[in-house]
Amino acid sequence: QVQLVESGGGLVQAGGSLRLSCAASGSIFSINAMGWYRQAPGKQRELVATITSGGSTNYADSVKGRFTISRGNAKNTVYLQMNSLKSEDTAVYFCNTKIMATAYSIGYGNYWGKGTLVTVSS
Repeated sequence: QVQLVESGGGLVQAGGSLRLSCAASGSIFSINAMGWYRQAPGKQRELVATITSGGSTNYADSVKGRFTISRGNAKNTVYLQMNSLKSEDTAVYFCNTKIMATAYSIGYGNYWGKGTLVTVSS
């Protein structure tokens, strides 16, 4: 089984910073892209940022220049550095990754963490 555990959420004032972390554990043969999504109250889940195994990144327009996604040296961790936070960044942030559990698996499975709440006060 694969588990994703997020940490680093909390309450911060507008203009402040937070760093989210996500670690994947369990049966992992290969990890493809990792990323962060968020869901604000009453809204659909949306992409925040993704990073491929090769290090290519993609960001939502709303966070470009303020957020930075990166992967740890162990490659099973992903981080989201969030600077210049705004009240509209308030949401539950979910870690997402595509993992091939074993060498005999057919394709990559899509896995989600349980989410971590980020609240930005104005």
